[in-house]
Amino acid sequence: MTEDGVVWNQLTALLPEAEAEAARDCWSLGEQEAALGLLVSGLIASQVPITELVRVRISVLAEGWGEREALTPRLRRCPGDGGPAPVRLLADEEGAGGPRGGPDDVLVPWIACERCGGVLARVHAREPWGGLSYLAVKYVVTPTAGGGTVTREFPAASPDVAFTYLLEACAERLPSG
Repeated sequence: MTEDGVVWNQLTALLPEAEAEAARDCWSLGEQEAALGLLVSGLIASQVPITELVRVRISVLAEGWGEREALTPRLRRCPGDGGPAPVRLLADEEGAGGPRGGPDDVLVPWIACERCGGVLARVHAREPWGGLSYLAVKYVVTPTAGGGTVTREFPAASPDVAFTYLLEACAERLPSG
């Protein structure tokens, strides 16, 4: 089972059984985009409180399947559990349109590490009409939402790897104990 499948099973386990089964069936049929929609709809309809880490994991999974932009407004409506979390999903206005990642690229902060302040940002190309590309062209980790030195870069097909790096790199930088 791929890592997406493992994460998917953990996420659907949060739903009541009927909704979980429908979402898992959809996923197993290769309809990941629709399955993600069912997951988020089920969480909202059942008012399942989720951790901020779960919200971020759903966002990362949705990004990998090209559904982040469509699902984010609904994902933000999922009730939180109020507990502390190592990461949080940044609001679209938190640093959007910020530092450039190249001559025609714009960094859009996406996920913040609450422990070290590091940020996983999506890098979008500036389109000829002035808007940003629909899909990220790559992902970068920076020390803050305002940008700064890029500490690591990841290809467009790797939002999950970039997110894992954010979590693991932070754990390595923090003192243990």
